[in-house]
Amino acid sequence: MHRRAFLFSAPVCLGALSAGCTQEPMLGQLEPVLDVEPLTHSLQALADRAAPGVLGVAVRDAQTGQTVTFNGERRFPLQSVFKAPLGAAVLSEVDKGRIRLDEVVTIRDIDLSPPFSPIAEAWPGRTDYTIAQLLEAASGTSDNTAADVLLNRIGGPGALTAWLNQNNIHDFRIDRYERQLQPEISGMASFRADWRGPAYGPVMMAVPDAMRRRAMADYLADPRDTATPGAAVRFLAALQAGQLISRASTDRLLAIMTATTTGQGRLKAALPEGASLAHKTGSARTDLGMTPASNDIGLYRLKDGRQFAVAVFLSGSTAPDAERDAVIADVGRTVLKAAKA
Repeated sequence: MHRRAFLFSAPVCLGALSAGCTQEPMLGQLEPVLDVEPLTHSLQALADRAAPGVLGVAVRDAQTGQTVTFNGERRFPLQSVFKAPLGAAVLSEVDKGRIRLDEVVTIRDIDLSPPFSPIAEAWPGRTDYTIAQLLEAASGTSDNTAADVLLNRIGGPGALTAWLNQNNIHDFRIDRYERQLQPEISGMASFRADWRGPAYGPVMMAVPDAMRRRAMADYLADPRDTATPGAAVRFLAALQAGQLISRASTDRLLAIMTATTTGQGRLKAALPEGASLAHKTGSARTDLGMTPASNDIGLYRLKDGRQFAVAVFLSGSTAPDAERDAVIADVGRTVLKAAKA
């Protein structure tokens, strides 16, 4: 039996760290499980290690509602993290009978998007996909064409942001399709179909360095297509609790997010024995020695049944891939240690 605790838990932040760590009031009556003080110190150490990149973290215990954040209200570029709520919004339309999973969509040249997109690379050899296949491609393998087609099907970026707001998930905004966002952050012209697949890289590299550097700086300062870590765990917690879509649709999306093979070195690398992770990564292309975004958000389910929503955002990093992934994995290990997993 858990001991009863106060309805609200006091914010726990430490001296110079107070600008970085916040703890939300608890929703439940159970004793907090996250050991906040060492968690805060460890996250600060990881943030120092990630510098000059900026680290943002939020963790939420599904049972008590206890939430601890580090730079939790700072906005970070989303990249493909948005494909998790996109999947939920699509399934919400399925639940309402406005979209069918067996509905067939024909991909046209104007529907193609920049890499990563096996669907674009397979075109025109294959053009027809069901909504179910597009959902798995977007929320599972992170296919940009699949995501853009589904985003258009539900009404566009603004409709997805509005759906999140209607579900009380604020500070999580989607403003552009991938076919708009990806070229813009590299200073490129509007995307065209013949840039798909391997052709995209050389076209991007033909943009002068100064233009690409300026475009990346603008992207990091842009509030569009961003979320706070706090908003990301609120989405994950609402999804896990069945507050967004039907139980069958929730199970479908979580299964897709669990089966994904992306981000093996990130939050998934911290999995203890008998645990599972349903997650969605997001990554921007590294250019001129800098990676604008390396992200991972997910739901840890431990072998004892406890669940924790974790969101990790790392922006503006100059570290190589393996080091960025290791920081994210160490956030996962730190969170699970604080939870005495």
